[in-house]
Amino acid sequence: MKALHLGFVFDCQEDYLAQGFTPEQVAEFDPRVTVEGIAAGLHACGHEVSLVGNGQALARSLAQGQRYDLVFNIAEGLTGFSREAQVPALCELYRQKYTFSDPLTCALTLHKAMAKRVVRDAGLPTAPFFVVESPQDLREIPFPGPYFAKPVAEGSSKGISARCQAQAASTLQEVCRELLASFQQPVLVERFLPGREVTVGIVGNGGGARVLGVMEVEFTERAETQAYTALNKEQYRERVRYRLLQDEELARQAGDLALAVYHLLGCRDAARLDLRCDETGTPQFLEANPLPGLDPIRSDLPILARLAGVEYVELLSAIVEAAWTRRW
Repeated sequence: MKALHLGFVFDCQEDYLAQGFTPEQVAEFDPRVTVEGIAAGLHACGHEVSLVGNGQALARSLAQGQRYDLVFNIAEGLTGFSREAQVPALCELYRQKYTFSDPLTCALTLHKAMAKRVVRDAGLPTAPFFVVESPQDLREIPFPGPYFAKPVAEGSSKGISARCQAQAASTLQEVCRELLASFQQPVLVERFLPGREVTVGIVGNGGGARVLGVMEVEFTERAETQAYTALNKEQYRERVRYRLLQDEELARQAGDLALAVYHLLGCRDAARLDLRCDETGTPQFLEANPLPGLDPIRSDLPILARLAGVEYVELLSAIVEAAWTRRW
């Protein structure tokens, strides 16, 4: 495809830390080295890249009349259930083409319970769940344990630790109270899924969307085995092994489910879908990531792509081409 002028929009951790935000508040954002690595990859694809900055910087740029062939957006936003939808909405307001999903999909998928409701109502498999907005909601728990609790609208495994698994209702109440106090948002409680954990990378749109690969997340003896926790992700070299699934039945089942959810939720250009198996080995939908991490070294989608034989520059090029060529 032709060389494009890309406006690169991102939230950089160091910028927010300099303003007084805490490391936990900016855990979802990318460090400067990641921003530079993605920009270098886009340059290697042959594109001109302008480092715009965050959503506010983009707003100023667009309001002043600046336009780009395409905004390459990885900005997560700072606050609110619709924070990942802010840059897409801004681009649509100014009729600026951009990568990845639209505001509706970005808002829907950030709220994990809303996404699970859509998936469940479409008849696709996802674990039983309910939402806790206050401790009073735990008076009547609709299904037996074991349980798994997490903040309803966080990314990068924020708030997810070994303590999130609860065998009994009494323990679940304690975990939910802690999460409600820490994150000031509802808590999603699911029936704990004891099986294998996989993540599925998808690239493309419409009938051209394809499964890039199905990667199993295997936990070592040093890992928190209850989930792909924040600690497991941070110390992934010691705690996690990644394995591409190819010929086994789980790869087919997981790929089919992920692709169905990708279309159902309206994901575009690329996304990563997280699944975990129940006690029978059947994959269940956990969550969708329409703005997947793109750190060249440590993010799951680039790791998955490498295992599938797709180099980092190829992955970025496929994302840009998918966005540029879809109907606007």
